[in-house]
Amino acid sequence: MLKRLFMKYIAEEARPMLRLATPIVMAELGWMTMGIVDTMMVGRQANSALAIGAVSLGGMLYYVVAIFGTGLMLGLDTLVSHSYGAGDMEDAHRSLVNGVYLSLAMAPVLMFIVRLMVPLLQHLGIQESLLSQTVPYVYALNWSTLPLLLYFVFRRYLQGINLAKPVMFSLVTANLLNLVGNWALIYGHLGLRAMGTVGSGWATCIGRIYMAAFLMVYCVYHDLRYKTGLRGASRWPHMPRVWKLVSLGFPAATQLGLEVGVFAAVTALIGKLGAIPLASHQIALNTASFTYMVPLGIGSAAAVRVGQALGRNDPHAASRAGWTAVVLGTSFMTCTAIAFCAAPQYIVRIYTPNPVVLQAASGLLFVAAFFQLFDGLQAVATGALRGAGDTRTPMIWSGTLYWLVGLPLGAYLCFGLGWGAAGLWVGLCVALILIGSALLILWRRREHAFATGANSVSPAP
Repeated sequence: MLKRLFMKYIAEEARPMLRLATPIVMAELGWMTMGIVDTMMVGRQANSALAIGAVSLGGMLYYVVAIFGTGLMLGLDTLVSHSYGAGDMEDAHRSLVNGVYLSLAMAPVLMFIVRLMVPLLQHLGIQESLLSQTVPYVYALNWSTLPLLLYFVFRRYLQGINLAKPVMFSLVTANLLNLVGNWALIYGHLGLRAMGTVGSGWATCIGRIYMAAFLMVYCVYHDLRYKTGLRGASRWPHMPRVWKLVSLGFPAATQLGLEVGVFAAVTALIGKLGAIPLASHQIALNTASFTYMVPLGIGSAAAVRVGQALGRNDPHAASRAGWTAVVLGTSFMTCTAIAFCAAPQYIVRIYTPNPVVLQAASGLLFVAAFFQLFDGLQAVATGALRGAGDTRTPMIWSGTLYWLVGLPLGAYLCFGLGWGAAGLWVGLCVALILIGSALLILWRRREHAFATGANSVSPAP
């Protein structure tokens, strides 16, 4: 009886949740596909393990820094969705304008930090042949920082007002552009010089410029057609709103930075084991990250749905939205766990025919199967908590368990017990199981609090 009532409770929210989540999930998958295409395209060069390893190492180094900037924009999920739920489009536009100002301020800072971090690679004992391809690739990616931040600003604004389809379209078309760019710039087609691995970085940069421009144009088009008042919004920065964005976004950015940072640390440690383990790690990480995009997209939809419900003072709808997202996200990740256990070699063969890499990456995917459910839990719970205005709790739990439990345990298993790359993955697996369980419990407490009127989200200034 209770199960039947719970499913009916979830079913009322499932349709609007899926209507919003589906294009967001497609956008997240499109985002991840760009990285997978880069890996696949460089992996067809003569020395595939070296090229894949360079993309893995360079991408991780860049995203340790860049993800912090994109994370700052996650505060827009809360502010825009609350404003839209309350019917206050003027306030939503104020958040958009100040998000753009924040991007313009952050881009040169992040680019400078990336340039400072590149020399650190030379002190990690990584092979010189690997560094010779990694460094130019990072420099190419670095030029995409400003368009990357602007893309996230426009994307969060559009999602917050229930316009996720343009975001999906921008990613789908950008993937086509990135595919052609990789083909032309890596191997020298369409009259262009063959650039090798660094060409993949420039193709990604071009794709990000296109995505930011497309979403900006769509925001203007939507305002012209529906007269939302965007053109009449103040063009001047509003420092209290910028501060609100930073106060909400900083914990989320720190959480993302700590997450990407721990995977970057794992990548660097595996890089010490050689090109084959690093290539295997990159393939397994790309695959696990691809499946993670689905609950991540559902979590973004949960942030919007929870925020909109709280904006119109409907805490029970907010609670229902959060639990619906949990059910959808964990159901999908259960299916992917089964696939990772049943057919890892078929998945790895998509990336490379190298038999040594094939065997090693398949073993890592088997480890990944055990944390799929909990990875989905933490993604969805983080989104639901963000919609309720809580970005600090996920930061604290994720940072603590990744860095104080997962990484030390993984390093011990890898180097102390000689488990190799699999040992580091087992450490991450343990951390994810703990994080997912903790955030689910914390979401239960938070939604109970605002459902009973014991918690509220402070309005934007």
